[in-house]
Amino acid sequence: MPDTYRPAPFEPVKVPLHETPLGLLQSWRAARENVINLIPGAATRDKILSGHTGTRWHMVMDPAALKEVLLDRLDDYPKSKVTKALLSPAIGDSLFIAEGKQWRWQRRTAAPVFSHRNISALTPIMSRAADRTVDRIAAAGPRAIDLSGEMVTTTFDVIADVCFSGDAAFDAASVHAAIDDYIADAGKISLLDVLGAPDWLPRPGRIRSTQSLNQMKRAADTMIAARAARADGEVSDLLDLLKAGEDPKSGRQMTTEELRDNLLAFVVAGHETTALALSWALYLLAHHPDIQEQARDEIIATCTGDSVTGDNAANLPLTRAIIDEALRLYPPAAVVSRTAQKPDTLLGADIRPGDTVMIPIYAIHRHQALWENPDNFDPGRFADRKAIRRYSYLPFGDGPRICIGAAFALTEAVIILATLLRRYRFTPIKGKDPEPVMILTLRPQGGVWLEAERV
Repeated sequence: MPDTYRPAPFEPVKVPLHETPLGLLQSWRAARENVINLIPGAATRDKILSGHTGTRWHMVMDPAALKEVLLDRLDDYPKSKVTKALLSPAIGDSLFIAEGKQWRWQRRTAAPVFSHRNISALTPIMSRAADRTVDRIAAAGPRAIDLSGEMVTTTFDVIADVCFSGDAAFDAASVHAAIDDYIADAGKISLLDVLGAPDWLPRPGRIRSTQSLNQMKRAADTMIAARAARADGEVSDLLDLLKAGEDPKSGRQMTTEELRDNLLAFVVAGHETTALALSWALYLLAHHPDIQEQARDEIIATCTGDSVTGDNAANLPLTRAIIDEALRLYPPAAVVSRTAQKPDTLLGADIRPGDTVMIPIYAIHRHQALWENPDNFDPGRFADRKAIRRYSYLPFGDGPRICIGAAFALTEAVIILATLLRRYRFTPIKGKDPEPVMILTLRPQGGVWLEAERV
């Protein structure tokens, strides 16, 4: 091999963004296949884009304008009608999609549940689930493994245990299957959504998802009823903490229906986000063995016990930066949207009541004015977090509605990734790269197939 040989730099998989405008039917077909297909390439270069495809829309990429939407005028930009139509059948008027006073009292009630103290108390559950994953990989033997499937199993184990203490009354397998069925049937945007048709017009996919929804709700109702009959003084979990919680301003507590809706929201979001972050992180590390080795050295030097602990996770800056960078390149909620309530002007664009204001997080995280070499994997970007401009990095949103479980998800991701890298070296399989596809979340279609070699 000549001395001058250099391997071609690896560029992670990405969605090719379109450079020509899409018509109404093109937009619908594109969104049905992959929501990222709605984003034009100009969204990685411009500050704002506007158009009309069935309804008037604006894409906002500028951090100062995003601050106005997500913080300064929060109530003027509630979650979009399409978002609520997709999610409310499953999670009701829960914290995730509620607005105004209904959102505020739920947020105040749930905030203490996700305190640092409570998250720390839950880290042994994360460590045990991570250790079980290592055991499953070992039992599978030396062969290609779909790590995305493994990560979903691991994080669902965590959230089921965190929410319900692993109670036998919770049918985890059926709920997991029902969630997947719901996303497959109801998660895709309907042509009626693109046309701005009223919510009372039925969407076929959401009708097909009724059985999955009922299954999810019955499982949660069974758990809540079983918990009500349980003696006090037994182990506390998320369900117990929410049941006991009350709004410090009004003293209001959650009804059974509100408990159910919020628990289902936490179950769905609480495992999906972390599983995706881990899947993409492992894909990226398999193609960057140098960074993988640096992370492994950090982990081995820091984690001296049998399992990676919550205290360890707080002292693994490179491992955390790898998760952060995976979330930058592949944000789980890669596109979010709001519906304007009042006339406004953003960066010179005329915003009218009823307009859809889209926040294309996938494009913001790859914006040429906000990131150097934005399509490259570089955890070093997060060595100095203060250097990252506010509202340019939004894997969990920002402002008052930033994801309430962000600290939980990040702690869990670091513990699981550190546990895996401590025990295994991951290498890619030629021709098996995943494809980034968003229906409700940005998933690695085709799986993350890697070889795992014991360290």
